Amino acid sequence: MPLAVFLVEDNPRIRDNLIPALADLGSASVMATAESEDEAIGWLDHHRGQWDLAVVDLFLKHGSGLGVVRWCVGRHSRQRVVVLTNYATDATRSACLEAGADQVFDKSTELEKFFDYCLVTSP
Repeated sequence: MPLAVFLVEDNPRIRDNLIPALADLGSASVMATAESEDEAIGWLDHHRGQWDLAVVDLFLKHGSGLGVVRWCVGRHSRQRVVVLTNYATDATRSACLEAGADQVFDKSTELEKFFDYCLVTSP
């Protein structure tokens, strides 16, 4: 059974590259995407328990990925939330983990680690 991924990313180019890259893992399938904090929270609220991994960018079209991460607090224990950002400074990583993220990955230098995490997280 593939990992059900919810992708919160407002950059169409990144989104269009991540979706097939996750599918190529053979164990992940992007079930939906969102470009803003409100859109992401609305989707998550209507699909509680139906996703395995939320992949969240910090800087969105409207709102913040940090708000999405905070909203996910209290999710099912099997569900994971990761932040995939270009701004993975120490302060950003700390803020994301404190908000409830399971992991933080840098888009430019840690994509392989991110994909490895997806493989390990598969149900």
